[in-house]
Amino acid sequence: MLIKAVAIGAYAAMILAIGWLGLRKARTFTDFFLGGRTVGPLMSAFTYATAYFSAVLFIGFAGKIGWGFGLSGLWIALGNAVVGVFGVWALLGNRIRRMSVELQVTTMPEFLERRYDSRFLKLLASLAVFLFLVPYSAAVFIGLSYLFKANFGFGFSTALLVMGLFTAFYLVLGGYKSMTMIDVIFGMVMCVGSAVLVGSTLEKAGGLAKLTAGLSAVDPRLTAAVGPGGAWPLFALVFLTSVAPFAMPQLVQKFYAIKDERAVKRGMVASTAFSLLIAGTAYFTGASARLFLTPGSAPAAFAGGKPVFDALMPEFLAKVVPSSLSILMMLLILSASMSTLAALVLISSSSVVKDLYGGFVNRSVTD
Repeated sequence: MLIKAVAIGAYAAMILAIGWLGLRKARTFTDFFLGGRTVGPLMSAFTYATAYFSAVLFIGFAGKIGWGFGLSGLWIALGNAVVGVFGVWALLGNRIRRMSVELQVTTMPEFLERRYDSRFLKLLASLAVFLFLVPYSAAVFIGLSYLFKANFGFGFSTALLVMGLFTAFYLVLGGYKSMTMIDVIFGMVMCVGSAVLVGSTLEKAGGLAKLTAGLSAVDPRLTAAVGPGGAWPLFALVFLTSVAPFAMPQLVQKFYAIKDERAVKRGMVASTAFSLLIAGTAYFTGASARLFLTPGSAPAAFAGGKPVFDALMPEFLAKVVPSSLSILMMLLILSASMSTLAALVLISSSSVVKDLYGGFVNRSVTD
């Protein structure tokens, strides 16, 4: 408990220090919200991909998909990387960056207003961003609160209040540029944590060959090209999770901040590689859980003999990852959550302040 508290405290101090550095450079709304449009390829790659994948992927989603589809869930990881990352960057990245500069816009509702000369579209987009992203943010806050409750025994309300205030504080300090610098650190933690998780899983299983053989013994379809869940449900999951990023404002607006076309090309490669690692790790370990968890060996992960999907991966991590590295797993999940949460809060708050209030209530608000 003490080691975890010290690690989280050091993590929080580092985040706040970076936020303070960013505060000294933010002078206008464009500086605060888009980092002055000077964000380089590495920062752009990490901030895009870390916002794409939250702790929901590693906890509930990986467990449910892995249990139901086995190793064929890796098709989702491939689709996410090739379509949801590479495809979005290749088709939209530089076009959106260039048009946002030409139209001098900083938010998606502003982009729609000026591109189509329609204030109605601006109002509709502003309301949609706020109404849909706030509940999304709330879901991530709830997940983080459960994480702190499980690790430190905080009451749920206390954990929710602490995480809400901390997120607001570090975002207000430095805005987007600070967020991208922090996301690079989050991304590195996620990379190291993913490598440790895959390595620990393979070591515990006795190697890849034994792991696949063990899964085949449980159900031969778990190692087939299409798992027990069936082809159409698998295709639907690949399609929905991979095509959604083309219109997700917290991802699309990342391109507004990139400094030039060269940075877009480099960021595209880095972001795709990162996505393959993170999504591949999640679905691979989610499928591997079938080999390690049974109602008898992990009663907390089952209710009435049926799996409790939100509990599968926490139980799996406890069984597979050495206790000495458990703090790294907690930081991995925390990083995945915080990066997504920061992106959601920044976008939803801008829809209220810049687009709704500044666009329709007090039009004297300027950059």
